[in-house]
Amino acid sequence: MAVNLLQKQQKRARGRSFRKGESGNPAGRPVGARNKATLLAEAMMEGEAKDVTRVLIEQARAGHPTAMKLYFERLVPPRRERPVAVALPAIRGPADIAPAMGAIAAAVASGTLAPAEAGELTRMVEVLMRAFDRSDFDRRLRQLEELGNVPRV
Repeated sequence: MAVNLLQKQQKRARGRSFRKGESGNPAGRPVGARNKATLLAEAMMEGEAKDVTRVLIEQARAGHPTAMKLYFERLVPPRRERPVAVALPAIRGPADIAPAMGAIAAAVASGTLAPAEAGELTRMVEVLMRAFDRSDFDRRLRQLEELGNVPRV
């Protein structure tokens, strides 16, 4: 018997119990097979969809909040991403970063840009800033090496 639980746990196999691509039940559900409950619900609703939709629309028109939510969720799919036109100043160097960030903040404040969209633009500006920093570091390092002040590795 193990002296403590840690010794017992170390003897167990770690990771996957099956090789990648193999399941414990090779005769399991075939690919593309549909859930029986879903098939049953669809069979029960067959022919009823028109009537249920009519009731949903009537309740939504009457102001029932849940019916309105369901109606609009089905009618208008949620927006993923949209092209956004924001006037940003040209970013040619590190000095242009602050005005660009100011333009993004102003667009959020005016309602032209959603905060999530502003976050994406901000990340793009940050990537540009890091690229400028690395480029400047590389340029200064080369200058020092040419002057002979830094030993080459």
